[in-house]
Amino acid sequence: MEQMFITPMNPYSTIADMGNDKKVASGQDGSAMFQDIFKEAVQNVQSSEADLSKQEYLLSTGQIDDAHTVPAAAAKAQLSVELLSTLRNKALEAYTEMIRISI
Repeated sequence: MEQMFITPMNPYSTIADMGNDKKVASGQDGSAMFQDIFKEAVQNVQSSEADLSKQEYLLSTGQIDDAHTVPAAAAKAQLSVELLSTLRNKALEAYTEMIRISI
């Protein structure tokens, strides 16, 4: 059987694991978990952008066999940026809601 050249996208383990935990993280543990989620999202954006640049370079120099990997890498990069943006927006919404509650 041929080896697949498209690797499936893996879900964020930290986000998926958050729903499985029944305990609520608070204090330093909660902020560390929150920080880890954003660090992972930023790293995902950086790695997908680097992969896209590499794929574009390989395509422009004629070193790539299948040209459809470039649009796939572009879509992955776009989705990772959109995910980071959505996480940021939701965090800001939660922050403003907390400020509104404390007043």
